Amino acid sequence: MRRAKPWIFGLFDHNPLHWLVALCLSLAMLSAQASVDFASLDSHTLTQQRLKATFPEHTQLTAPEGEFAVQRILQGDTLLGYAFESRNVLDLPAYSGKPINMLVLLDPQGVIQDTYVLEHHEPILLTGIPESKLHDFSAKYAGVQVNQRVVVGRSSDPNAVTVDAVTGATVTVMVLNETVMRAAHKVAVSLDLVPATAAQVSRPATIKPDAFNAADWNTLTGDGSVRRLLLTRGQVDDGFVGSAAENVDKPAADERDETFIDLYAGLLNVPTIGRNLLGDVGYRALMSELKDGEFALAVLGNGYSFKGSGYVRGGIFDRIQLRQHAETISFRDLDYQRLYDVMAQGAPALEEMAVFIVRDKHHFDPGSPWSLELLVRRQTGPTSGEFVSFELGYQLPEMYLDRPLPTAAELAAAEEAARPMWLNIWYQRSFQIGVLLVALALLTVILFVQDKFTAYPHFLHWLRRGYLTFTVVFIGWYALGQLSVVNVLTFTHALVQEFRWELFLSDPMIFILWTFAAASILLWGRGVFCGWLCPFGALQELINEAARKLKIPQYELPFAVHERLWAIKYIILLGLFGISLESLATAERFAEVEPFKTSITLMFQREWWFVLYAVFLLVINIFTRKVYCRYVCPLGAALAIPTKLRLFDWLKRRPECGSPCQLCAKECEIQAIHPDGRINANECHYCLDCQMTYHNPNKCPPLILKQKRRKRAAAEGATPELIPATSLDS
Repeated sequence: MRRAKPWIFGLFDHNPLHWLVALCLSLAMLSAQASVDFASLDSHTLTQQRLKATFPEHTQLTAPEGEFAVQRILQGDTLLGYAFESRNVLDLPAYSGKPINMLVLLDPQGVIQDTYVLEHHEPILLTGIPESKLHDFSAKYAGVQVNQRVVVGRSSDPNAVTVDAVTGATVTVMVLNETVMRAAHKVAVSLDLVPATAAQVSRPATIKPDAFNAADWNTLTGDGSVRRLLLTRGQVDDGFVGSAAENVDKPAADERDETFIDLYAGLLNVPTIGRNLLGDVGYRALMSELKDGEFALAVLGNGYSFKGSGYVRGGIFDRIQLRQHAETISFRDLDYQRLYDVMAQGAPALEEMAVFIVRDKHHFDPGSPWSLELLVRRQTGPTSGEFVSFELGYQLPEMYLDRPLPTAAELAAAEEAARPMWLNIWYQRSFQIGVLLVALALLTVILFVQDKFTAYPHFLHWLRRGYLTFTVVFIGWYALGQLSVVNVLTFTHALVQEFRWELFLSDPMIFILWTFAAASILLWGRGVFCGWLCPFGALQELINEAARKLKIPQYELPFAVHERLWAIKYIILLGLFGISLESLATAERFAEVEPFKTSITLMFQREWWFVLYAVFLLVINIFTRKVYCRYVCPLGAALAIPTKLRLFDWLKRRPECGSPCQLCAKECEIQAIHPDGRINANECHYCLDCQMTYHNPNKCPPLILKQKRRKRAAAEGATPELIPATSLDS
């Protein structure tokens, strides 16, 4: 007696399509597994390789130091440069929601010598675009100064360095650009390689060279040309309250109003200030010593010494420093000149006078506010003490300044630089966004007035073919707007971890399509996206349309088998979700069960096994429409789940649908209509074919029967409504 075979084997006994479905699933899983490569070099090994290539003469790499874990690159005792990883400097999420970790090598002048990707989780790069292209992109930063502005693509800023994006990974490389330049600048500032503020987009103000008015001391101090800081002993004492030096040198009650320091400061480069304080001869002598970009500051005072008694030659003045923006400028002995007298009439007797030079390396801006910071120290032990700082704020009066109006290019560049990265991406892709919005508006009109369109089946068929062609060519191949189950996994993880809008706004095409897909699911179900906006689904449908025109035989599974195979895509979705709980990166690799990246994003330009898998799915689609969409697609499964929440049933049915009429069920090319006439919204692709039949009086059997009854009633002179219903065969 022969043992009965399990039912699953019976699926493949008769129809060759059964074997094709099984082979399709096998290739999907093999392709996904082939994409998983666990062999990778650790960051230490990669760092050593890059160092050897960039600084072959180096002999030592020191241990990480400081806030940003910077390592010094040495040749003996000679400093060659610095190495650091971007993850120790900033946390800038890329499209995957996780940062890209870059190795950056700097020289002592703040010039980038090498950048290299140590770690990333970008879906498009996991097994899609070769990582060699990303490394080629990162190599473009060699020779770029850290305070230069680097723009991916085109820029209206004539001073910006522009680099071309990697096709298919624009968002990723824009994040990489932000990561490299922002991290490199922060590290260079911390090492005093560059000033704290990046190069300004607009031109800075300049001092008017010929603006001179004779002025006495009261005039200079009255109009803000010379600024004053007057501190009493009580004010200084209040500054130490709560510190270890609170009771050190504490003044008596009757001494609190005594002057601690009377401090003045003025910018001597301004002729009205410099000539009146120094005299014409002293002013000309000082200006002749200054180089371009250098500025001289007069500091005058009574009381507490701003120079300090502990100052020694070769040292730093530890009681005063200049602060502008976020940069602090200290003065050394070579920056100091003794000032013997103040020539302005009415000037008070001053115990201490000095000129300090702000060197050009600090990029001092005379038109921006700055402050002179006075540090007051109290000794708390033989080698310990407490400091309190007091600031003398300074803003050069506008009458001494020329502020050139920015050009249109500078204004545009400043606006571009001030915008967040995701907004710049939206501006750069404004054409694609505009075309997509128009296309979605047209689709919305079609859906809302579908009854009108379905009354004209010939027109709607050609309209739909044109729209599907647009979806493949423009949305898919041109704008790279193919949604993926990876987006679903990333969004799910963002909800339970740290949700950031900029993560999803960084790709406008994907964001707009997801927004429209979410809205359409609530109104019509998943079918709107799967049937109209999925580039791979549209490609399959157009290929199958051509096959039918060429009379290529079509195969369909028995409905009982067909509805059981629906479950496969939900099992794949659950499997991917489960893997993502352990490792999102691994789940993204197994998401290669989707052929979207191969066929749409990369247009078949990748490894042969991925191409074979995608081509196989398209070939099997020639004989049966959308096999992949029906049984394998995890994205379709993810969209089908919220379809249960849709608010309306737009697809009309009649009592006769399913019993006795089976026309729509037989004509539905993806078998989304049950034998009893019900339309399964979870499987429907909203092609509207059944609605075209529903409204066609020459095709829909109930309408044909109704028309026959009316003709019979007219011939017999009876009222059609009073004639009893007959079977469809009568």
